[in-house]
Formats: sequence, C-alpha cells, structure tokens
Amino acid sequence: MGDGVRRGRIALATVGGGTMLLALVACGAPPWAQGDGRATASPAPSASVVPVPEPVSNDLSSGSTQKQVTAGAIAATVDYWSTLPMDRWTATALKPVSISMVTTVTPDDGQKVYLQRATMTAVPGNASQSFSPLAPQTDQGNPPGYLVLSPYSYSQTFNVGEVPADATFVTMQFTYEFLLQTTPTSSEFAKQTASDTITVAITRDAATPAG
Repeated sequence: MGDGVRRGRIALATVGGGTMLLALVACGAPPWAQGDGRATASPAPSASVVPVPEPVSNDLSSGSTQKQVTAGAIAATVDYWSTLPMDRWTATALKPVSISMVTTVTPDDGQKVYLQRATMTAVPGNASQSFSPLAPQTDQGNPPGYLVLSPYSYSQTFNVGEVPADATFVTMQFTYEFLLQTTPTSSEFAKQTASDTITVAITRDAATPAG
C-alpha cells in the first residue's frame, strides 16, 4: 500500500497450543480530525446586527414644559403645552402648541416691558435629515405691544400643520421681540430679542405604512 495508508496491528496470543486474536488496533485519524489529528469546533453562526433607532426627544412628553429665556435686562418665563394628546401628534393632524409668558426686568426701576412680536416656525425632521420649515406664524400687538411685565402675562396658541410622512419630530423655533421702556415715563423703547426652541415627537399615523 502507499505511504498515506496506515495498517492496523493484530496482536496474537498462544493459549494451550492454539492462537487467539486479542485486538485490532486502528491507527488512522478519525474523520472529524484535520491533517494534524486535532479536532476543530464548528464555527459559531454570525449574529445579524439590527440597528436600534435613537429615541426621539419630546419636550412635551409630560404634557408641558417651562423654559427661561433672557434678552438683555429682560428675563422671561415661558410655559409650553398642548391640548392635543401626544399620541395624536401625527404627521397629518393639526397640532396646537400654547404658550404663556411673564417677564421681569433687572434692575427694576419701574419701566414697562412689552412683547412687540412673537413668531413660531416649525421645522420637521428625522434622524437623517431636516425638512423644509413650515410657514412662520406671527402674533404682533399694536404699538408698543402686549404688556408682559409681571403680574401681566401673554398667552397665545400656534398650530403646527401637516408635516412629511417620514418626519419623526418637529422642532418649533420661537422668536420673542420685546420693547423695554428706557425710563418709567419715557416714550422711547429699547428693543431686545430672545429665542427658544421645543421639540415634539411625531407619532406614526395608523393609516401610514411603516417606512
């Protein structure tokens, strides 16, 4: 036989004049061993990686939120909330967001603070892109504006219209333009501007198939 074939060895013993076959020992490698005679484990199946989407922040997840904004000597406390439950903030729904504002001024020498104009611009988006902003909505008071110095406050409701079906959130950008009396008896005003943003998650509409 060739060199690559090993022969078994047969051991014989003589008992009482007879010959008895004791053992047959095979010297070949088992079929599961490789050329060096060592067995190898089967490779573990590769696990598929499923990307986990990042959670969408929602400033109104508890129903409301309060923010502090400043503009020069003016400090404004702004409350935001919605009368529409969060699970109904779908892409096609009309989504209201209300605000209530009151201001203080430092130093307080008796001058008044007026909100001349409030503007809200809604910008829908998702994890990979921002969509075109919706048309800005503006509330402007008669000159000099709405008195917002504590204890007087300002309230208004803006509406976020339909957004793209792929949007997973909408960011509302607010701009507040204030007029501050230069002195308590003056008819002259200093203009100060503050900005703020809140983000609300968009719930997938039941009528919209998953992307």
